[in-house]
Amino acid sequence: MKKTHISALGIVVMSLLTGNLEARAAGCDPIGNLRFICDQVGPEDLAVVPGSEWVLSSGMAANGAIRLINLRDKTTTVLFPSPASKERPNKHTYDSCPGPIGSEGDKFRAHGLYLRSGPNAVHTLYVVHHGDRESIEVFEFDARPKPPTLTWTGCAVAPEPIGLNSVVGLVDGGFITTNFLPRGSDAAARARMMAGENNGEVWEWHTSTGWKKVLGSESAGPNGLEISKDGKWLYIGGWGSQSVIRLSRGQTPIKRDSIAVGFRVDNLRWAPDGTLLAAGQGGIAPSQTSNVVKVDPATLKFQELVRYPNIDGFGVTTVAIQTGKELWLGSVRGDRIAIFPIPQPPPSR
Repeated sequence: MKKTHISALGIVVMSLLTGNLEARAAGCDPIGNLRFICDQVGPEDLAVVPGSEWVLSSGMAANGAIRLINLRDKTTTVLFPSPASKERPNKHTYDSCPGPIGSEGDKFRAHGLYLRSGPNAVHTLYVVHHGDRESIEVFEFDARPKPPTLTWTGCAVAPEPIGLNSVVGLVDGGFITTNFLPRGSDAAARARMMAGENNGEVWEWHTSTGWKKVLGSESAGPNGLEISKDGKWLYIGGWGSQSVIRLSRGQTPIKRDSIAVGFRVDNLRWAPDGTLLAAGQGGIAPSQTSNVVKVDPATLKFQELVRYPNIDGFGVTTVAIQTGKELWLGSVRGDRIAIFPIPQPPPSR
């Protein structure tokens, strides 16, 4: 069943400008109450490291990298590729992996990120990788030392023509990932996807079974991905359909619902209060906007948090995470992360 209810905007929309406008910052200076963390390289995705002072950032551009950002002083460290990077292959779980990533230079792209929490501040990081191979790369992220360390442990190479975008990790070392746009697709195929044609789907990988298509997941530009704590529900960012999709996992019959949000949904992230933050792009260039909504995973009702014009040096957003009383927004085309104060609801009357 397709959900059609859209909640009233119960949360203040941030500094909306209309028309063919672009917000401009002098260097890395703030724009009003909007601040930036600069010197990034296409920070398409962000992940909060639980119980720590760190955020992980991807790099979806030439010479992209996995970066570590300090919440307190906003300093950035390149974790991978780096001379300090370590390798400890898990050949039992990732027996089909051909080996560590070679020296790819400016071909290396880190796209989607997912940090699966582990005990004693040792977590598993899953990275959507583009370069010499299309793959999910897996790392151990140890948050105990300062700064934390990253150790490569394995990979799973995607079969042709899957074009990977987002990923969520599973307890056995497996993962689920989105095929946003098959590799080799031309402009016409992309245009059809943007018009709502189903062109992609979700895939699940385990050591014992390899790559398997998730039944009922076909959609137009499946982009962002999240999973419920119990593993029974997937949440998919429908970029082509401009919707958030909820899909059952391991249930018969398959259950699927969606809610239209009015913009192209990119990444999804859990907020501390158990809601989903859906971020993406509204409108058409050059008048695109950064959009973020908060979605109730049980009802799919949503509230708008951010609608903001294109920002010079940032573009428009691809992801939103909450850190304390701030929203951090990443962008695939930008050289910075944007930090918004979380909008507060209007006072009760």
